[in-house]
Amino acid sequence: MPALIAGSRVVVAALLFGSVVMGAAPAMADNNIGGGTQTPPPPGGNASGNSDGKGGLSATAGAVVFDRSKNGSGRSVGPVVSASSWTPPACYYAPKYSPDQLQKYLEPIWEAGSTGYEWDASQRKRYVEGEPYKDFNKDKADDGYWWSSYVTQGREGDPGALDCDRPYFWVDTGDPPPADVPEAITPEILAQLAYAEIRVPSTRVDLAPAGTTKVNLPTWSWLDAAEFRPVSVTASVPLLGVEATTVAEPVSLRIEPGAADAVTYPASGVCQFVGGRIGEPYAAGKSDEVPPCGVKYLRASGDESYKLRATITWKIHWTGTGVNAAQALPDGEFGADQDVVVQEIQAVNR
Repeated sequence: MPALIAGSRVVVAALLFGSVVMGAAPAMADNNIGGGTQTPPPPGGNASGNSDGKGGLSATAGAVVFDRSKNGSGRSVGPVVSASSWTPPACYYAPKYSPDQLQKYLEPIWEAGSTGYEWDASQRKRYVEGEPYKDFNKDKADDGYWWSSYVTQGREGDPGALDCDRPYFWVDTGDPPPADVPEAITPEILAQLAYAEIRVPSTRVDLAPAGTTKVNLPTWSWLDAAEFRPVSVTASVPLLGVEATTVAEPVSLRIEPGAADAVTYPASGVCQFVGGRIGEPYAAGKSDEVPPCGVKYLRASGDESYKLRATITWKIHWTGTGVNAAQALPDGEFGADQDVVVQEIQAVNR
């Protein structure tokens, strides 16, 4: 087996990803590794990095590695949510075993006899007797890997995690995975997995007047441009030499006043990024102007407050191994609510 390079300053997602083996072996007790569930490492020494020290793969070799150094950070950040019905994949396929490792994993299961003769016989035919693989592909031990499924962290209970139910399959080094396995690791799948790791700042807007405003008084809204910059996450599988970088850029702010009796500026309620910023801070002398981004309440909030919701739309795209031109992914959104108290303007009797 060729030498395999261990990751350094990046977070190994295998510590956060579980693996699911469906149609290949019965359920077994899982080890808890770094907060995620992982199929027990095959015998043959302690696994570390991509190599087990004996020419095989470690238990984490085929997993995705994330570089989040250019991602959003801080206590107020949160994940973007697709503006459409699309979601990143709940599972994926990647390398998991060398021929010797798969043999050491499966044979004790067959010998135990707990899975039934017919199932064991069908497995032996598939992996040993040449239908379609012979002797676990040992004659190709230096030329590829057995692939299996992993479940994305946080998606363990998602029905989509059950989509990756194929038995182990072989992929030669340097060859693309089978075209009929849409969840197999490719630059595009890596980009989609990176999408789920994107974190962006909270969208609490600055208001003038702040906190409490008046009926029929235009309230200016704006965002601190320094906080809203492009962010990115790179996902890779070093074992395969493939990676993808997913970039999210803020493009607009949508204001929902939280009251039916209100007017937004502009009328659509959607404020575009202009000159690297959204909206314009209020300044003295602008009281007679219409804010480029804001809201006007037509009715007081009484003893309560209105829940103004501000949502940023992020345009998301990716590039990766062999893909230099930016490819679009669904827009993402992240929003937050804030209280706005609206009072009547008190008349002055003279």
